[in-house]
Amino acid sequence: MAGKITLTIIKPTAFRNNNAGAILKMINEAGFKFKALKLVKLTSGQAGLFYSVHKDKPFYESLVQFMSSGPVITALLEKDNAVNDFRTLIGATNPEKAEKGTVRYLYGTDLQQNAVHGSDSDENAIIESDFFFSKIERF
Repeated sequence: MAGKITLTIIKPTAFRNNNAGAILKMINEAGFKFKALKLVKLTSGQAGLFYSVHKDKPFYESLVQFMSSGPVITALLEKDNAVNDFRTLIGATNPEKAEKGTVRYLYGTDLQQNAVHGSDSDENAIIESDFFFSKIERF
């Protein structure tokens, strides 16, 4: 399955600003298949565990606080070359540097509140998908 899946999280600000539907539509129109989808409210412990790779970075605590500040939508997506194609669709991490028409350009508000998370490698896509979705939740 490596190379064919990626995980996204529509972050709290994008959800709160009612951008989730437009973002999901962009994902669908870009040819991704939804293999699993859910609305969740992460605890700070869950957000901390998910982002533990960043534990030693200065932004870790504020990232955990932000990601546990409200509901998020998680989605397991499938497409050939999923990780790279999705990262192209969402744009640069900093919305100010994202290309016009990308998800982060359209819906991101700043570096941390950049609308969506996207897996950065095939290996992390598997790890991240397993974090949010059991095998029976996948289609």
